[in-house]
Amino acid sequence: MTTMTEASVREFKMPDVGEGLTEAEILKWYVQPGDTVTDGQVVCEVETAKAAVELPIPYDGVVSELRFPEGTTVDVGTAIITVDVSGGAPAAAPAAEQAAAPAAPAAEPEAEPQGRTPVLVGYGVATSSTRRRPRKGSETTVPAPAQAIQAELNGHGAAPAPAAAPERTRPLAKPPVRKLAKDLGVDLTVITPSGPDGVITREDVHAAAAPVTVPAPAAPAAEPAAPAAAQAPVPAAVVGYDGARETRIPVKGVRKATAQAMIGSAFTAPHVTEFVTVDVTRTMKLVEELKQDKEFQGLRVNPLLLIAKALLVAIKRNPDVNASWDEANQEIVLKHYVNLGIAAATPRGLIVPNIKDAQAKTLPQLSEALGELVGTAREGRTSPAAMQGGTVTITNVGVFGVDTGTPILNPGESAILAIGAIKLQPWVHKGKVKPRQVTTLALSFDHRLVDGELGSKVLADVAAILEQPKRLISWA
Repeated sequence: MTTMTEASVREFKMPDVGEGLTEAEILKWYVQPGDTVTDGQVVCEVETAKAAVELPIPYDGVVSELRFPEGTTVDVGTAIITVDVSGGAPAAAPAAEQAAAPAAPAAEPEAEPQGRTPVLVGYGVATSSTRRRPRKGSETTVPAPAQAIQAELNGHGAAPAPAAAPERTRPLAKPPVRKLAKDLGVDLTVITPSGPDGVITREDVHAAAAPVTVPAPAAPAAEPAAPAAAQAPVPAAVVGYDGARETRIPVKGVRKATAQAMIGSAFTAPHVTEFVTVDVTRTMKLVEELKQDKEFQGLRVNPLLLIAKALLVAIKRNPDVNASWDEANQEIVLKHYVNLGIAAATPRGLIVPNIKDAQAKTLPQLSEALGELVGTAREGRTSPAAMQGGTVTITNVGVFGVDTGTPILNPGESAILAIGAIKLQPWVHKGKVKPRQVTTLALSFDHRLVDGELGSKVLADVAAILEQPKRLISWA
């Protein structure tokens, strides 16, 4: 048996995948001990306070040990996986058995690769002990090779054949679906999949988590009626699917970071919110026309695209609204670029990725950027860099049927625009009451940076453009 020397073993440490992050939770291992890995191969997926990120390993070798199981929160700088880079197979016997085994002639180790540094930018020394958090509803599963796990993530791997042993095979589900099941406390092994090739879908998880109505047992006829003062039975409608009246969900990752950021913003920046109701009938007509335009073929065209463009034009006309407050230096920092944030609801919580230098993009380019941003967020693949450096944000509450709201600023930003639902309403148009497409916009801004006049001008400009979209040409 080949004994691994210290020089032949490399430790891959948890990197700082964002700026200043101190820990990350291991969501998924894509490899197992004994698997061969190559430089740049993704070995695991982790969740930070900002996003889910896949980690590539920086060298070739054979996996000898996974230091932590899935669901463990690990400090940045802590080794999470060891790899034998000598080319030999990892030792499989316990240390006691190795000591008792007869000594074998030592093979000459291969020379280490030159010019390759197995360290990623952002590593640091762990300053606290690793905290392990129990996984809700966790159970022992049969280890699977990396190829089978990757096929499962792609959503088209074949379901494993039932084994003769009493162990249960690992159900097929994509990472966001597994995360949803974990948050809702649903055991994936008891769900009947409805997706292609036996893949469990989000609908399957929600169906399994739906409350089960349990009929109350009928009282014996011979017994007298219960006194009026006796406590009434708990209605079945308020009892969870497992009979519990309460469910506790750990606050971590994106949700924890969002909560802390919103508290900091709400109690630091003095918020002001203004509202305007506007006739967007012409904007809706323009949306339909652009969908037929050859220049927009294959691109996503919707009202959000034109509202985003309207906000960018309004910022161009009123540049002082695009700023931030530097508390340490007591300065107002004017931004000559617009990193336009788009709030997106995901299974992991609310995230706000932004489109870098959105002010320089044409309408088709902006449409393409919006489509990529939304698609990446829904897949849970938004990078931490995509959520940093935002200057102004749009949040679309109208997709939930909500008329308007009072949005809270993202930390470091000066304004956020909320879009309400677009509805057919009676509206005075050219002196007559007619059915028109109408929506309500709400602009929240930091009153240290933006006074009432400036905030009103920005909101009025957005409304004017949406009422008369041709102003996109004359004002741009």
